[in-house]
Amino acid sequence: MKTADFDFDLPPDRIAEHPVKPRDAARLLEVGEELRDHVVRDLPRLLQPGDLMVVNDTRVIPARLSGLRGEVRVEITLHKREGEREWLTFARPGKRLKPGDLIRISGDFAAEVVAKDGMEVRLRFSASGPALMEALHRHGSMPLPPYIRRAAGEEDKADYQTVFAAKEGAVAAPTAGLHFTPELLAALDARGVRRVPVTLHVGAGTFLPVKVEDIAEHRMHSEWGEISAETAAAVNEARASGGRIVSVGTTALRILETAGREDGTLVPFSGDTDIFITPGYRFRIVDLLMTNFHLPKSTLFMLVCAFSGMDRMRAAYAHAISSGYRFFSYGDASLLRRAS
Repeated sequence: MKTADFDFDLPPDRIAEHPVKPRDAARLLEVGEELRDHVVRDLPRLLQPGDLMVVNDTRVIPARLSGLRGEVRVEITLHKREGEREWLTFARPGKRLKPGDLIRISGDFAAEVVAKDGMEVRLRFSASGPALMEALHRHGSMPLPPYIRRAAGEEDKADYQTVFAAKEGAVAAPTAGLHFTPELLAALDARGVRRVPVTLHVGAGTFLPVKVEDIAEHRMHSEWGEISAETAAAVNEARASGGRIVSVGTTALRILETAGREDGTLVPFSGDTDIFITPGYRFRIVDLLMTNFHLPKSTLFMLVCAFSGMDRMRAAYAHAISSGYRFFSYGDASLLRRAS
């Protein structure tokens, strides 16, 4: 398939710069045989007792840094941890960076260029482990997506973090989770909808454009994820008893499908995944997907087309655009039913 097959026109004013408040007041488009408009707080009545929600408990770190290489300012975005003191990053301007260069971030915090591969720069920081994380919190800012045309503010420290956030390591939020509130979770509990966590530390590569003409030639950046034995057992039990698996976000779906077996069972998992889901993929685990609206020609739009069908998703996105839905990370949500 061609990347151009996944293009669509999106008016710039549909891109959300800020989230709605309260979070569960965002709109929710149900996509199945028909399209139905709801708000996120309607979710409990759209699900059934016995359904199992799977949420991503990753926590976004302040992954955007600014430093100096000599007198040249360098903007750094971390995207994947490679050890106690090393990260793979994207840097701007990055063309002239070379191994051995030192980027000074503050008087006592710096990073050395270890290697470079195209846009990707491997950095070794002067701090390691907990001290590195402390330095990031001191000097970094929240890594808002590039399509949000403003600097991260103090409010984004809370706004760009889900209620499920527990394990530090993501450099982009699992945005479907941004819509949940304690009140919504209590209503889901009362409905008999259980939930379990998985972890996928979302990387900045999630925002990279697909630059190849043939999608089969696109290379995904890998991300680290984990599924516990308890979560795997809960998913298998729910499926065996007729419950549906509801993935909150494409990140939870990607780690679930990575660890799903051909027979539809889930196994514990810990490691990297670079799974790339496109139309023709046979889903093993997930029955329903809650997700935001994605970029044209993006790997995530390809994923939702694989999940619900290209014609259905094109119709859904056309409806969302004409009806004023807000797009991308701080935008509205959809609830997708898997195509049979």
